[in-house]
Formats: sequence, C-alpha cells, structure tokens
Amino acid sequence: MAVPFRRTSKTKKRMRRTHLKKEVGAVTTCPKCGEALRPHRACTKCGNYKGENVLGIEEEK
Repeated sequence: MAVPFRRTSKTKKRMRRTHLKKEVGAVTTCPKCGEALRPHRACTKCGNYKGENVLGIEEEK
C-alpha cells in the first residue's frame, strides 16, 4: 500500500480545508408579525404562509 513520502504541512492542510466551513442559512421576516423565519415555511408564531393562516394559530391582540 502506498504511503505519503512527506508529511502534509499545516499550511497545505489548512488551504485544502478552507472550503469545508459552514454557511449561514437564509432568513426572511414574516410580513404579518415580523418574526424571523426560513424562506418558504409557515410562520410558527402567527401561522401564516402567503397571506393565509395555514396552521390555525389565532393571533393575540
């Protein structure tokens, strides 16, 4: 079985791993209540999606 001739340096190893970082997901705001949520999902606070109450959550006033 093949064995590396030289040890991989810290710089080369870190340069290779620069693309392995996590990214922040997209966040939008609910047009009705202003709660932060992911796109194309119903709001967990007020239950609205595209102007309709799909979760059946009644809004407190």
